Amino acid sequence: QVQLVESGGGLVQAGGSLRLSCTASGNIFSGNVMGWYRQAPGKQRELVAAITSGGSTNYADSAKGRFTISRDNTKDTVYLQMNSLKPEDTAVYYCSYRRGISVYWGQGTQVFVSS
Repeated sequence: QVQLVESGGGLVQAGGSLRLSCTASGNIFSGNVMGWYRQAPGKQRELVAAITSGGSTNYADSAKGRFTISRDNTKDTVYLQMNSLKPEDTAVYYCSYRRGISVYWGQGTQVFVSS
């Protein structure tokens, strides 16, 4: 089992920045992928960004150029730096940990961007 604890969400004005953090604990092994997804009201959960334990990254088109995902493997923590936030970025952001066929989710953290 893997437990994920997120922090860093909140209310920010358009154009502002937030940094999300997610720390994993439990049965953590190398070769995993950690990522951030988001779900807005009435919409499906979607990938925002992901990063492998080796540092390779993948971004949704909506996140490219504005968001940066990073990780500290010594702390089993992944970060999402979000800049130039827009009202359409408003959503619950979920951290994920995936290794093989196993996927774990955090409880989610709310991000609200006001116009």
